[in-house]
Amino acid sequence: MAGNLVARSIHDLTAGAWFGGSLMGAIGLNGATAEARDPAERTRLSSLGWKKWAPVQTAAFGAHFLSGIAIMWENKGRMAKQDGVMRLSVIKSIVTLAGAGVSLYAGLQGAKVDKLAGEGAKGATEPKPGASEELRSAQQQLKVMQWAIPVFAGTVIVLGAKHGEMQRPKNVFAGLAR
Repeated sequence: MAGNLVARSIHDLTAGAWFGGSLMGAIGLNGATAEARDPAERTRLSSLGWKKWAPVQTAAFGAHFLSGIAIMWENKGRMAKQDGVMRLSVIKSIVTLAGAGVSLYAGLQGAKVDKLAGEGAKGATEPKPGASEELRSAQQQLKVMQWAIPVFAGTVIVLGAKHGEMQRPKNVFAGLAR
């Protein structure tokens, strides 16, 4: 079996962690903390959960990046010769980097929310009336990003599946014949 099973597995699992972790955070963590009785606990507990997840997500991004390099190295000949593989690799890299940037920015906004947790809130991404402009702005941005992040991660997974389909013998042959 030619290929790089370990690198591919790490690449897929880390993209899955990014996708699943972001959805669980948006739906599960942020949704659950909105139920806290004390409005100040809503943002504090959400921030604690995201802080615990951040090192795992950071490690996943690092492993995803390194495994991606290994996969590209293993497929350098095919990337150069098979029609569409290089283009898809570039697109996937851009989407991954953009999604990582959005994830990092969300972390920075989350740090602002954490700093201002004492103000209280309706929920992790829902400001309460009278919230400071800084808290309101950070929460509003997080509300959008909590859904944008799984879109980026899901797109990376779909593009990875497309890469896999491009390796089917009939698709390799068709791509080399062009």
